[in-house]
Amino acid sequence: MKDKLNDLADRLSSMRNQHAASDGKLRVFAIPVLIVLLLLGLIGIYWSDEPEPFDIVQAAEEHAPVTESRLTTGSYTTSAVITAMETLLDKRGGYLSNDIMPPSIWLDNIPNWEFGVLVQMRDMSRSLRNDFSRSQSQSVEDEDLIVTEPKFHFDNNSWFLPASENVYQEGIDALYGYLRRLQDPENPDAQFYARADNLRTWLGQVETRLGSMSQRLSASVGQVRLNTDLAGDAEAVQSTQTSKQLEVKTPWTEIDDVFYEARGAAWALIHLFKAVEVDFEPILQKKNALISLRQIIRELESTQDAVWSPVILNGSGFGLFANHSLVMASYISRANAAVIDLRNLLSQG
Repeated sequence: MKDKLNDLADRLSSMRNQHAASDGKLRVFAIPVLIVLLLLGLIGIYWSDEPEPFDIVQAAEEHAPVTESRLTTGSYTTSAVITAMETLLDKRGGYLSNDIMPPSIWLDNIPNWEFGVLVQMRDMSRSLRNDFSRSQSQSVEDEDLIVTEPKFHFDNNSWFLPASENVYQEGIDALYGYLRRLQDPENPDAQFYARADNLRTWLGQVETRLGSMSQRLSASVGQVRLNTDLAGDAEAVQSTQTSKQLEVKTPWTEIDDVFYEARGAAWALIHLFKAVEVDFEPILQKKNALISLRQIIRELESTQDAVWSPVILNGSGFGLFANHSLVMASYISRANAAVIDLRNLLSQG
C-alpha cells in the first residue's frame, strides 16, 4: 500500500513539473507577442495623428525659383496642391491607404482622411488641366498637367507594381514642371488664367462634393427623404423607377469612415481656398466676393477642431450622447451654402 502511495505521489509531482514547464514555455512565447502588439498599438496611435495645416504663402515662396523670387498668378494654388500631396505621402507613417502590414492594416481613420484629401486634389488637378491653364475650350492642354491629372486619379489602394505613392509622386514631379515653367519669364507656354468663369467651374465641383458629404454625414442617424431626383420636372425621366420616399442610413461600421473623410476633404479645401484668395484677389474684390470666400474658410476651419472622444459618437439628434457626424454635417452644409453664394456673386457682371 505504501509503495502505491509513493508511486501516485511521484506521478503527481511529475505532472506538476510538466505543467510548470508548459507554463514557462507559454510565458516565454506570450510575453514577446504582447510586447510586439503593444508597440504596434503605440505606433498606430502615433501614425493616426492628423497633419497640421501649412502656410500657403510660405509653401509658395519655398517653391519659387532660387535665383529670383517670382511668384506669378497661379503660384499659390499650384504650390498648395504640391504641398498637400507631399504631406499626404510624407506625414507620420507615410501613405497608409495601401499598406497591408500591421499596424497600418488595422487603421482606418487616417486612410479615410487621406482619401478625403486625395479627392479634392484630383478635382483641382482636373480644373488646372481643363480650365485654369487654358484660355478657351479650343486651346492646347498643358504638357505637364496632362501627366499630373491621370496620375492623381490612380487607384489609391495599389500597394505593388506600381504602388500608389510612386504614381502620385510622378504626378507631383510633373506639377513641379508646370510650376517652374509658370514662373519662368522666358517661357510663356505655361499659363494660369485667374478668371471668374474658371473659378466658378471649380467651385461647382466643390459644391457637389460638399453636398454629397453633408448628406452622408447626416444619414448617420437614418432619415426618410422625399425623392427629389427629378427636381419636380414633370417632363423629366430616369432609367429605372424608384420609390417616392427613400430611407437613407449610413451603416454604423462606416460612420467614422465618413467623418474622417470629411475632415480630410475640409483640410484640403482650407488650403485651396486660401491659395485661391491670393491668386484670384482682383476678381474677388471686383465681385465683392472676398468676404464670402473668407467665410467658407472659417466654416471649414471649424471642422478641424480636436476630437476629444476616443470614438466617433453617433447619438440621436437630441439624445443624451453627442453625434459627431451631425456636428460635422452642420459645418460642411454652412460651407456649402457659402460656396453657392460665392458662385452667384462670381456670375454677376
